[in-house]
Amino acid sequence: MGSGTGPVRILIADDQADVRSAFRMILDVQPDMVVVAEAADGAAAVQEARRLRPDVVLADIRMPKLDGLEVTRQLADQCKVIVVTTFDLDEYVHTALRHGAAGFLLKRSGPVLLIEAVRAAMAGDALISPQITVRLLRHMALPGAEPEPGPGAKAAAAAPPATAGPAEELTMREREIAELVADGATNAEIGAGLFISPGTVKNHLANIQRKIGARNRVGIAAWIWEQAAGRQ
Repeated sequence: MGSGTGPVRILIADDQADVRSAFRMILDVQPDMVVVAEAADGAAAVQEARRLRPDVVLADIRMPKLDGLEVTRQLADQCKVIVVTTFDLDEYVHTALRHGAAGFLLKRSGPVLLIEAVRAAMAGDALISPQITVRLLRHMALPGAEPEPGPGAKAAAAAPPATAGPAEELTMREREIAELVADGATNAEIGAGLFISPGTVKNHLANIQRKIGARNRVGIAAWIWEQAAGRQ
């Protein structure tokens, strides 16, 4: 459900009309979702999101005026932003996660993952396309592995090093929970595995986010992955 008692309100931002139409058809038939607006460029997406206050924004990366990475940076504190793109360059993935994306999907992933990504974001979880997750995990095993260069490399280079230690050290329990998040576990799964309540898990996650400067659980996962890569 959305931020109130109604369905999840979604804004679709993509410069291709056929993509926007296809996403709308997939999402509007879901009983718990409604598409409230579309935008053909990044500037319009930000403007409409600030006007309509949707729960979720689906943002393509390569759009006129503002790209999806900048849209994510500007809106991540206001709503859940899921990047949905054709381009799976590692640099895009890392930059999107650092900017606070609540998910990263390839357009070829299909309608089921699109729907699951929206629901995961609203549940406080996150969904990343399996193809991307596998590659990120492979990078963890490669000493000195760097993201594939792309047009947004300058923005990524300007981001603070994710492998730097947190301003305040994580407790053993917090690190344990952060690693479970990086493995893709939900709050319920973490709680069941550690014999703590989902509410306690949420409190730990809030502390972790504050300590490492992550905006959401995707940022926590990215931080763990890059910490592991830095130790190789």
